[in-house]
Amino acid sequence: MKRTLTAEAKDKVGEEVKLQGWLHWRRDLGGVQFILLRDRSGLIQVVLPGGQKLPLPESAISVRGEVVLNAKAPGGFEVLASELSVLQPSAQATPVEIPKEEWRANPETLLSYRYVTLRGEKARAPLQVQAALVRGFRRYLDSQGFTEVFTPKLVRAGAEGGANLFEVDYFGESAYLAQSPQLYKQIMVGVYERVYEVAPVWRAEEHATSRHLNEYLSLDVEMGFIQSDEDVMKLEEELVKAMLAEAQSSAARQLELLGAETPKAPAQIPRVPYSEAKRIVKEELGLGMGADLNDEAERALGEYFAERYQTDFVFIVQYPESVRPFYTYPTGDGLTRGYDLLFRGLEITSGGQRIHDPEIIVQQLEKKGMDPERFRDYIEVFKYGMPPHGGFAIGAERFTQKLLGLPNVRYARAFPRDRHRLEP
Repeated sequence: MKRTLTAEAKDKVGEEVKLQGWLHWRRDLGGVQFILLRDRSGLIQVVLPGGQKLPLPESAISVRGEVVLNAKAPGGFEVLASELSVLQPSAQATPVEIPKEEWRANPETLLSYRYVTLRGEKARAPLQVQAALVRGFRRYLDSQGFTEVFTPKLVRAGAEGGANLFEVDYFGESAYLAQSPQLYKQIMVGVYERVYEVAPVWRAEEHATSRHLNEYLSLDVEMGFIQSDEDVMKLEEELVKAMLAEAQSSAARQLELLGAETPKAPAQIPRVPYSEAKRIVKEELGLGMGADLNDEAERALGEYFAERYQTDFVFIVQYPESVRPFYTYPTGDGLTRGYDLLFRGLEITSGGQRIHDPEIIVQQLEKKGMDPERFRDYIEVFKYGMPPHGGFAIGAERFTQKLLGLPNVRYARAFPRDRHRLEP
């Protein structure tokens, strides 16, 4: 008999089906036994005659039985089993009771036993939502004439400089894990005009917060022949809408399970100059801040714009050169055409227009105390007619975290890597 998924059972009332999955939960009432069977599509209640020896939860099982209506059962139907077979028993009790798993459980326990705690409905749902967001990302960009590219993750120099690089012994020479595909995707603009990449990046930053990872999934975009950073922001507005639409379409059950609220977004996301954002933070919100917007300032701005302008998104634009990477287009007054996109008080995107003149690139590298010789190959491409271009990168885990209201960004990655975690 062909296997039926739990989500398909509701269309087979009165029919005999074969289900295969994991024993999620069990209860023995003596004369009758109840179990929940979990597969990739969801959960279903199965009723068995009493007296059987049931395997431990998380055992892989196969069930045959008739689908019947039952208003009291989850979903309004259940399976009256005629046969249960164990495909592979669970050898021991799980370290966390999967049906009772909640975000309030000890995060270290949930993350240390990720290989089994991920099986929980609420644990795996964020990854399914994230997969839908990435799918929407690819589909929209494909429809707009973009080409997906795949760039090196072992590099000689960091795209943004600084000390936040993981060094690797590369046959006796120093190499680094890529902190961004930025330089390569700019090069590929000279090949395809419009490119994107979905790939991990690494930052050797000693953060220990609920919003930082040392390895994360970066959704990178770069496009040529633009007029200014405004063209880039317009593209991102439509892209984000497409990503959210895909999530709402193909991950609706997971969004509902996690109680996700639909983001508030106006037709055009507000563009707020960096100087104005600093003024709001200091004068209207009464907060202190350093040279750049810190975590507290971003959170406060998110609440400010949500309350006053009914938007969960805001672009912070016209950043000063001092807080932007060397390749950000300078406007000649100490400012740049660089921007960040805040979503519910968290930066999920950094982007803007890039420099396309090789002489200005060298000047900016030297201004930031970086050696142009280490970027020789990168600079070379700009000697061959590179057009005005720009782009951005979305942090997939941060976007997922804020969309779902997760308390920790680590729950938005299957096997997170932070300053203390290399396992499992």
